[in-house]
Amino acid sequence: MPRSVNAVASRRRRKKVMDLAKGYYGARSKVYTVAKNTVEKGLQYAYRDRKTKKREFRALWIQRINAGARQNGISYSQLMGKLAAKEIGLNRKVLADLAMNHPDAFKAIVEAVK
Repeated sequence: MPRSVNAVASRRRRKKVMDLAKGYYGARSKVYTVAKNTVEKGLQYAYRDRKTKKREFRALWIQRINAGARQNGISYSQLMGKLAAKEIGLNRKVLADLAMNHPDAFKAIVEAVK
């Protein structure tokens, strides 16, 4: 009985990896065994960095809010505490945008909680 190898599924599996490796340098985009390792590592980085991105953006928003708050004579922690006490439900993303792009509106918020 002849050997059955299912070449269709094998080719599809390799093609999927090679498509993901498009744009990589040298053998990383040409040789399957090299491309497979590179793609696996790239997917690990992508998974990890989807989580990291959230942390980095929150840190950026906090820095922007702190800078805007200090220009208006209050620290970040005092501002956030007073916002919570007054039950003003603006999240950090919105506050950071106001601090950067609409300083007058941000100043009004700061004055409302002082």
